[in-house]
Amino acid sequence: MKRGRLRVLLGAAPGVGKTYEMLEEGRRLRGDGRDVVIAIVETHGRAATQSQTEGLPEVPRRRVQHRGVELSEMDLEAVLARAPQIALVDEFAHTNAPGGLHDKRWQDVETLRDAGIDVITTVNVQHIESLNEVVEQITGIAQRETVPDAVVRDADQIEVVDLAPQSLRDRLGAGLVYPAERIDAALSNYFRLGNLTALRELALLWLADEVDSALKTYRAEHRIDGTWRARERVVVALTGGPEGETLLRRGARIAARAAGGELLAVHVSTQDGLRSAAPGALAAQRTLVETLGGTWHQVVGDDVSRTLVEFARSVDATQLVIGVSRRGRLAAALTGPGIGSTVVRESGDIDVHIVTHAAAGGRFALPRVTGGALSRTRRVLGFVLALVGGPLLSWLLVALRSEASITSDVLAYQLLVVVVALVGGIWPALFAAVLSGITLDFLFVAPLYAVTIADPLHALALSLYVVIAILVSWIVDQAARRTRAARRSAAESELIAVVAGSVLRGESALPALIGRTREAFAMTGVRLIGPDGEVLATDGEPVPDGRVIRLPVGTAVPPRATLELHGGELDASERRLLDVIVAQLAGALEHTALSETARQAAVLAETDHVRTALLSAVSHDLRRPLAAAVAAVGGLRASGDALSPDDRSELLATADESLAALSALMTDLLDVSRIEAGVLAVSLVATDATDVILSAADELGIGPDEAELDLDPTLPALRADPVLLQRVLVNVLANAQRYTPDGTRVRVATSRLGGVAEIRVVDHGPGVDADRREDIFAPFHRLGDTDNSTGLGLGLALSKGFMDGMGGHLTIEDTPGGGLTMVLALPVITATSMPAPIPQDEASGVRPLGRAS
Repeated sequence: MKRGRLRVLLGAAPGVGKTYEMLEEGRRLRGDGRDVVIAIVETHGRAATQSQTEGLPEVPRRRVQHRGVELSEMDLEAVLARAPQIALVDEFAHTNAPGGLHDKRWQDVETLRDAGIDVITTVNVQHIESLNEVVEQITGIAQRETVPDAVVRDADQIEVVDLAPQSLRDRLGAGLVYPAERIDAALSNYFRLGNLTALRELALLWLADEVDSALKTYRAEHRIDGTWRARERVVVALTGGPEGETLLRRGARIAARAAGGELLAVHVSTQDGLRSAAPGALAAQRTLVETLGGTWHQVVGDDVSRTLVEFARSVDATQLVIGVSRRGRLAAALTGPGIGSTVVRESGDIDVHIVTHAAAGGRFALPRVTGGALSRTRRVLGFVLALVGGPLLSWLLVALRSEASITSDVLAYQLLVVVVALVGGIWPALFAAVLSGITLDFLFVAPLYAVTIADPLHALALSLYVVIAILVSWIVDQAARRTRAARRSAAESELIAVVAGSVLRGESALPALIGRTREAFAMTGVRLIGPDGEVLATDGEPVPDGRVIRLPVGTAVPPRATLELHGGELDASERRLLDVIVAQLAGALEHTALSETARQAAVLAETDHVRTALLSAVSHDLRRPLAAAVAAVGGLRASGDALSPDDRSELLATADESLAALSALMTDLLDVSRIEAGVLAVSLVATDATDVILSAADELGIGPDEAELDLDPTLPALRADPVLLQRVLVNVLANAQRYTPDGTRVRVATSRLGGVAEIRVVDHGPGVDADRREDIFAPFHRLGDTDNSTGLGLGLALSKGFMDGMGGHLTIEDTPGGGLTMVLALPVITATSMPAPIPQDEASGVRPLGRAS
């Protein structure tokens, strides 16, 4: 059976029109004769969205009783039995109520696709797993319902339902997204203009990366090597020379001309000897790359030109920026075409920019060796030097010949042999030695113009030419081998330094090592796989049925992980470098394990700190009520009937008050211990926020003169523990009342933002400095209070612990005009039938205080 297709409508925020667009597309497809059904749609009471459901058949929902509340969910089995061609499934990231086949709605969608049903679904950018933390940093609101990136990327089609931020705010202000009583809270929180702009950019960038990844996959599957100019990617080649800054700034300008252009800087560690990389200069250029918004890459290759072009093609570059050669004319004439000429010849459809700079055309240096066995270019150059230099030298010596010049003639030919040996190695040197010996005998030894060896000394001289050529060539070859080894070691050290630098600069160790390994060895894909088969880190795409190199990571048996390299072979020197990287991977895994151990040790240390503070509190704060209770009871026992009824009543009241205070303190201490140990008992049920708020106000004896309530009558039930929530509200209200000046009232308001309800307790007191706000949530901390009558300093610490235990958040905001606002955020329960809200004063919109019903 062919698997169903998945189409995802991605939005930057609630209200952009994803559900409306999905329903509109469903109506269009149904008009084309397709069998389309609504598997589940959440209209959230929006009339325009509700109108789009007309004419579309809908599969009845499954009713679920959960913690005393009736919830409605998509009936997966009914949809499968209905077997439509296309199913419309809203809210891809939704968490299902217990009792279904799957925990998450996206898993239901996968089941529908396995059954051959096409699915159109909706999701907001904050629900994509990799972006969840980024969205929380932007908005300050954590989303607990997420979809793995791989599931979304597996979709056959992803579309962004886009709406300008100001247009979304206008739609929100017009009441098209939320009810009127929630508009102000939404506009001042999640739907701030800056938040919406950032979320919109995040959605567009994520989709751009997805499109780019899909394009690469398509080209790899169809073996397309040519460059597709879908996005400008400018690669700047750096040698570590002084021209680097000029090249980078030119590349950045080229990338900036195109919207979405990317800047990539690459440094090739090579053994050609035509340039030496200065580590200090490379470090400065790397910093400049990051300042310009580009990325840094390090590769190793014997052939700089070929390596540059291969790297440019691997990243689908459209333009390549290189500098004019720093060699002088003489060096260029002797060593042939430089890197620039070769890159231009092999670049194909990649545009090459050769940028001039102040360091161009440097002074001449003798060619330096490139490998253990000298390169073909060097050997050819040696033969050319022997063929050209021999006749020129002969012509010069013949012109200057005299009867006493034979010694200088011999030494001149000997010098030619040595120079050829230095340049071309043993075979050109032997050729030059034999050619020089024959020429010397032909032109300068009697009988002239005849090659005869009448004297044994002539044969000895020729043999000496050959021996000298062999010795000099051997020395040159050994120097070349050692130079190659030294340069290879330098390149390896440079690569390892770049990898270590990536980790130190904040990159995650395993992805950085894996990414640099793929780049360094020009592999198509590299993966690090754990002992249980889990992919710990990956970079690139493994080639199916391709060549794979597997290496164990770590000395343990079984190993901590296995490193897989896809797409190539490695020589012995590369294997040594790979061993070093494997050792670093083992160290990174060990560091991760040690970090986890350190984290656990930190938890133990924090527990010890709490215990120390607990002992201090027991020895100090508990002594006062305990001493008062003991004294009162002792007075009653000692005096007996001698006490008057008033004195007896006063002592009993003192004992009762002290023991009650002692009981409350012990309860708080036990709760703190439970929170610290992670064993706090929480019973989450559907909770009416209004009832809890009124109960907390009654417990504190707060009346209408001391507080006003602005409660949302349509607020759904909260997923909370009502007993713990009331204790939180009592603590927060008590603090707000304590610091509220005379003549002002504490304000309590409720609102809903998406799937989260907020209870705001607002005071107009002195407030708390921003740098000290986290301190007020620390146990045994009174923020400067010295009077013991205020308790142990556990109230807000307990409140935060209770909120975290219920899956909510307790945060602090400034009150406009001065003061502090405590915000309690808890998830809501959406249900079709909820208890009717307590009536509200419709004239003022402010709920009068009274006892909870």
